[in-house]
Amino acid sequence: MDITDSAASGSLTAGRFLTGRTALVTGAASGIGRACAIALAAAGAAVEVVDRDAVGARAVAALTGGTAHVVDLSDGATIGTLPDDADIVVNNAGIQHVAPIQDFPPETFALIQRIMVEAPFRILRHTLPGMYARGWGRVVNISSVHGLRASAYKSAYVTAKHALEGLSKVTALEGAPHGVTSNCVCPGYVRTPLVEGQLADQAAAHGIPESQVLDAVLLERTAVKRLVTPEEVAEAVLWLCTPFSASVSGTSLTLDGGWTAG
Repeated sequence: MDITDSAASGSLTAGRFLTGRTALVTGAASGIGRACAIALAAAGAAVEVVDRDAVGARAVAALTGGTAHVVDLSDGATIGTLPDDADIVVNNAGIQHVAPIQDFPPETFALIQRIMVEAPFRILRHTLPGMYARGWGRVVNISSVHGLRASAYKSAYVTAKHALEGLSKVTALEGAPHGVTSNCVCPGYVRTPLVEGQLADQAAAHGIPESQVLDAVLLERTAVKRLVTPEEVAEAVLWLCTPFSASVSGTSLTLDGGWTAG
């Protein structure tokens, strides 16, 4: 498969405007991360594919001509083994657990914070000095509508995404004098393994059949009644790396089907 024939091509990717840049994408073995890696590679970037899924990471690296890094981001010490020369960082990796607060395992809450807050911090601490030295950088944090709004039974995920929004804004302020922008992309529910994997848990938490979760829970608050695609998110990420977005920093770009409009 030629990556220029992928669903991520046909718009911004045609110009290969990222030739000579390096992009580090976490959670890149599937879903949003995979789509971002494909889009960034099609635009000319060399892609560092980071995921704990060795098979998936290597497959995406082969597809994009990138390099796979099999890393468990819950172990902070491993982050120092990643390349520090990325011009673009896409903090995407995440996990989910659905349960009421009183039933939520504390160890799972802590794990989600390590992967979705501490790991992005450590990655930025590792890569920002190089961006500052080169005078150019793009940080794109894959947040969520849950970085802006809350939902029941997702205390750890909502907490982590709100924290990621704050980290992104601080990065924007500190990075501005060095030519580095930092933004969040906030999709609603995206058709990914992470979302598909929580259908049974959502059904149990809400006391409804699994067949009703999509309409009654996931899409209940959105005006556009469909799941977002990974490729849509990837195109938003790509736009934030173009010259046209050089003045866009410290913002949250929503792709939520109108969820936050109400």
